[in-house]
Amino acid sequence: MPGNSFGQAFRYTTWGESHGPAIGCVIDGVPPGMPLSEADIQPWLDRRRPGQSRHTTQRQEPDKARLLSGVFEGLTTGTPISFVVENQDVRSKDYDAIKDKFRPGHAEYAYWKKYGHYDTRGGGRSSARETAMRVAAGAVARKVLNHLLEAPVTIRGGLVQMGPHAIERARWDWAEVENNPFWCPDPEAAKAWEGFLDEVRKAGSSTGAVIEVTAAGVPAGLGEPVYDKLDADLAKAMMSINAVKSVEIGAGLSAAALSGEDNADEMRMAGEDVEFLSNNAGGVLGGISTGQDVVVRFAVKPTSSILTPRKTVDRFGQNTEISTKGRHDPCVGIRAVPIGEAMMAIVLADHLLRQRAQCG
Repeated sequence: MPGNSFGQAFRYTTWGESHGPAIGCVIDGVPPGMPLSEADIQPWLDRRRPGQSRHTTQRQEPDKARLLSGVFEGLTTGTPISFVVENQDVRSKDYDAIKDKFRPGHAEYAYWKKYGHYDTRGGGRSSARETAMRVAAGAVARKVLNHLLEAPVTIRGGLVQMGPHAIERARWDWAEVENNPFWCPDPEAAKAWEGFLDEVRKAGSSTGAVIEVTAAGVPAGLGEPVYDKLDADLAKAMMSINAVKSVEIGAGLSAAALSGEDNADEMRMAGEDVEFLSNNAGGVLGGISTGQDVVVRFAVKPTSSILTPRKTVDRFGQNTEISTKGRHDPCVGIRAVPIGEAMMAIVLADHLLRQRAQCG
């Protein structure tokens, strides 16, 4: 099964299954001499960790990362860095009743058609459990960015739409993201979402979401045209996250409704620097960062595991129905916020290392 690695100069590989003994990752390309410890990783894993509110899966995983290699006396050595996280709260029996049925909207049918065999315990490799190791790799990527750059890069994400309910951008306040369980920058929207998601959860259903991730302080010049554009790699990174169905950079789909005059990010000199008067491009032109904020949005579909009975088939070719019990996120998009932040950091670190290798 190829396809478990991401990146070039900063490259990581994840391994493990949702209900296996552990999950882990190996990261290559981290420069030597950079301070790194488990304490640098844990706060980011804690943000993604399940069971922190009634609005996410109640699987109780401490997600304590153990550093296995690549660091000596508190500094990276330049050799591969590896982490492992033990799975401690698996309930594989929750899937016994449906192990031969395909959950509509889930990856199981596609896995079965491709491999002829798949892990029925919680989705196995296709589970969002894998994303914990993306967050660990993203934590290392953040360290790389701020170790190599003179000015810090600030990466922040927020939930900007839950189901049909979008935030009011005039109320956007980054400080509010840490004050509610949805990572929502609009406090009024966050209050309304509480009741909406309670209704969804009580109905045994699920809902989708849109996440926006912004990186401020990104230097101009990152990106490798023609096929390794910065925005192309960002789109791939976000699209690789479980349940993501679309990605936008900057104005995204809205740009199609703009005129050339409205879409153009006009420029003026501000002292010796170029100043942009808008950011419809999302901080990327021709696949290369401009020095503006890099802005990415992605849409996450509703969780496929729901209590509401759905028509399906089983592995034996029989028509049947399925209702998925157990512990599942009514809105998996909530925990996708720190995952999106991690993937942003990984892509930026990868391109920064590639830029340094090419231009010094």
